[in-house]
Parts: sequence; C-alpha cells; structure tokens
Amino acid sequence: MEAKAYLKYTRISPRKVEIVLDLIRNKPVDLALAILRHTPKAASADLEKLLRSAIANAENNHSMDRSALYVSECFVTPGPTLKRIRPRDKGRAYRVLKRTSHVTMVVKEKE
Repeated sequence: MEAKAYLKYTRISPRKVEIVLDLIRNKPVDLALAILRHTPKAASADLEKLLRSAIANAENNHSMDRSALYVSECFVTPGPTLKRIRPRDKGRAYRVLKRTSHVTMVVKEKE
C-alpha cells in the first residue's frame, strides 16, 4: 500500500529540487521531515509541505501507521518554462528562462 502527493507548477528549477530530494529518498518520514526543516535550500519548505501532505494521505485515506512510513519514491519532472525578456545594451534583449517543476512523493509502510 502506498500514498502519493503531488506538487505541480512550483516556481523552482527541477535541478535545485533534485538536490534536496536526494537527501530524503528512502528515509523514514520523521527523519525526512527533520532533514527538510534544517536544510537551507529554497526547495525545502515546499517539499516539507508536500511530505506532510503525503503522510496525511497515508493516515487518513489508507489507514497506515505513521511510525512505519518511509519515503519510498520521490522525483521531479520539469514543468512549463516561462520565457521572459531581460533588456541589454544597444536595444538588445536576452531571454530569461524561469523554470517550473512537478514533484511527486510516495510514502509506503515498512514490512
């Protein structure tokens, strides 16, 4: 049995999110929450909220025991990229890519 939670269209680059996800993959949920709370990365706050959502889904929708939960799967895929223009000298314009991410988190019970 597994419980999932999704975070879509978050305004942070997938590359930056992946760094934080690597820290919590295959960890018990309590340890993962502690890691996210004390990691000074921009993605940490959003991922902590997402993990709490996955835990709540496991407890309320699937009647799982919180003490036996662990982060079994977590991955990020790129969302749509917002294209913006940065003015440069002599009337030129440089393109700025503002990347978005879709994050999926799955928690399971240990056997």
